[in-house]
Amino acid sequence: MTDKIVVGMSGGVDSSVTAWLLKSQGHEVHGIFMQNWEDDNDDEYCSIKEDSRDAIAVSDVVGIDIDLVNFAKEYKDRVFSYFLREYEAGRTPNPDVLCNAEIKFKAFLDHAIEQGASYIATGHYAQVVHEENVSRLLKGVDPGKDQSYFLYRLQQHQLRRALMPLGGMHKTEVREIAAKIGLPNATKKDSTGICFIGERPFREFLNRYLPKTPGPMKTPEGRKVGEHMGLMYYTLGQRKGLGIGGDKTGDGTPWFVAQKDIPNNTLIVVQGHDHPLLLSNDLSATDLTWTVEPPKAGEKLAAKTRYRQQDAACEIVRIDGETMTVHFEDAQWAVTPGQSIVLYRGEECLGGGIIM
Repeated sequence: MTDKIVVGMSGGVDSSVTAWLLKSQGHEVHGIFMQNWEDDNDDEYCSIKEDSRDAIAVSDVVGIDIDLVNFAKEYKDRVFSYFLREYEAGRTPNPDVLCNAEIKFKAFLDHAIEQGASYIATGHYAQVVHEENVSRLLKGVDPGKDQSYFLYRLQQHQLRRALMPLGGMHKTEVREIAAKIGLPNATKKDSTGICFIGERPFREFLNRYLPKTPGPMKTPEGRKVGEHMGLMYYTLGQRKGLGIGGDKTGDGTPWFVAQKDIPNNTLIVVQGHDHPLLLSNDLSATDLTWTVEPPKAGEKLAAKTRYRQQDAACEIVRIDGETMTVHFEDAQWAVTPGQSIVLYRGEECLGGGIIM
């Protein structure tokens, strides 16, 4: 029995191979290219036109129809406005997390269901396992590409309709398939940058939407060592772009961003990668979301506080409907408010929340 599956096609190799795999399995496959950013379509950093051409060319090779759908209003209302509010408040948001939950698996999912789809499919490197009464989100088998961290906000009604065929594959396999079947984007580089906005000079981009508020850079003891351009431009643990150079005493130990003193518009910087202000054994998180039943206080799990981080052993100290406190066996480096803590039980992604 075949299903009607709508594939989110970005113009990249991952979603293209996803469409081909599902078509080759006999499913009725339809492609959707999402345009979610309109402020500067002709900007040198915006690749929407090129990406849409690639998606259309791939659909011809695969033998499927494709539509171009505009979700720019939903993106600006649900993702970009949050992105700006968080930066303005001195936190460091992860737009990819919200983009998945609000656009790819909400606006796009709703549109696909209206078109009669049984499932939507994406080129994410994560696995969705559909059991009789529950769908589980697992890590992708390629450890270098696993994207479950960005998908932790998906809930059951979204997972039940989701397919991620690449979760059981390595990136090298995907590239090989693309070349073998003659996809025109087989060697296209992976996209980076802000979700749906692309690669661009970050400070210049933020400055279009938020006013600059320069202020002092100080040590924890209060010694001024420089000037910052605005707290929103910096993230905890940042080393490059501080403009301080070596220690004033001349030992050359690198500086790192350790804290943001929002009321006083002051950036606190320290020297040395392992300075105590950069290390945390405990954190609190809010805005909790679970792919399955939430864990319980006292449960020992693993967690990531940033993408590509190694799993870190932890224990749930306290959890209620809105917030939780987590204790780590080993101190975690540069735990950043606004980023996400994502919890795992073995290979299964349980969900998580926003670091306070």
